[in-house]
Amino acid sequence: MDALMEPTLYTVKGMCILDNDGNRILAKYYDKNIFPTVKEQKAYEKNLFNKTHRANAEIIMLDGLTCVYKNNVDLFFYVMGSTHENELILLSVLNCLFDTVTMILKKNVEKRSVLENLDIVMLAFDEICDGGIILDADPSSVVKRVDLRNDDIPIGEQTVAQVLQSAKEQLKWSLLK
Repeated sequence: MDALMEPTLYTVKGMCILDNDGNRILAKYYDKNIFPTVKEQKAYEKNLFNKTHRANAEIIMLDGLTCVYKNNVDLFFYVMGSTHENELILLSVLNCLFDTVTMILKKNVEKRSVLENLDIVMLAFDEICDGGIILDADPSSVVKRVDLRNDDIPIGEQTVAQVLQSAKEQLKWSLLK
């Protein structure tokens, strides 16, 4: 009979975003015992990508870790935990990460947009999980805390470029609906 494991708050072992070639966009690992070097982290990410980029699932057990993932256009989002971790908790972290990035990028979730807003996405990583402890799983509260830009500037105080950009975005979304 398996011995019961001591409960812990350290549920997440790592989170990462990879592009559609398996290259790292952003990654954060919280357990230095599992992947102590960047070389080992990148090797794991490459292996993970090779196993998941064609699969039509959302969970995989790989190298002693439970990994939940989601892809969108040219990005893959991953959240990793130990094999004893509850998959639903990891999935809630993944959904929070994905939905937060979607809200930050105004539904334009693609590699170029993530790279242009990497500072805010990095803040979102830190607001969702700190040192492997889940801090928040509500995307709207995470977005409120990481939103560095104030898009609610009165139109009289905006520059012409800001007004044109806002009009372009509104037109684009009205045409896409």
